[in-house]
Amino acid sequence: MRIPRIHEPGPLGPGLELSLSEDGANHVGRVLRMQPGQALVLFNGAGGQYPAEILSADKKSVRVRLGDFDATEAESPLYFHLGQVISRGEKMEFTIQKSVELGVNVITPLFSSRCGVKLGGERLDKKLQQWQKIAIAACEQCGRNRIPEIRPAMDLSHWLAEETTELKLNLHPRAHHSVNTLPPPDSGVRLLVGPEGGLSDEEIEQARARGFVDILLGPRVLRTETAALTAITALQCRFGDLA
Repeated sequence: MRIPRIHEPGPLGPGLELSLSEDGANHVGRVLRMQPGQALVLFNGAGGQYPAEILSADKKSVRVRLGDFDATEAESPLYFHLGQVISRGEKMEFTIQKSVELGVNVITPLFSSRCGVKLGGERLDKKLQQWQKIAIAACEQCGRNRIPEIRPAMDLSHWLAEETTELKLNLHPRAHHSVNTLPPPDSGVRLLVGPEGGLSDEEIEQARARGFVDILLGPRVLRTETAALTAITALQCRFGDLA
């Protein structure tokens, strides 16, 4: 049986005994129904992880003892910032989950002219919290010990204007460049993925003016969630750690 990995915010250390956070205790005690003596792995997002043994467990409280620090990492050598125009329903959640599994470091949800999703105020705050939890759960599943950042949502124009030395890329179905023609990035990749209806001509020109290079994935037009994951995979194969 695979040893469950649990994100535990806060300081961790060898030999430390602690009670899991509410989310962790619920997953271990109520969902997995684990018992004293069984093994866990804990990580807090700062890097590395700790083996742990359950000392006591019920549906509301789980207490564990940590073992020695394990410096294991599963981070890609390619720093990756995804700018994703917010998609409808579960598509955005799917994109976040899978992009974290594929090694993305930062995700910025974006609003564009064809976004089609109206979020603001408390609803947007709740969505951001939900998306961050999805990123954490993806790390628990895939073995990453550093939590990708879900940044506050912003307008596309503001994101395009940010100063960065990353290689700036924009998916475009009529581009002349492919992933195989790109030079190796000096300081990571910043990838823009548009909404279901695509970016407007004005937004594409704005991206070009800000130094974004149009790239083509292939002859078929992909849905926004498919496009994001295909591009991330192709770039990780070319410059990262996917074989």
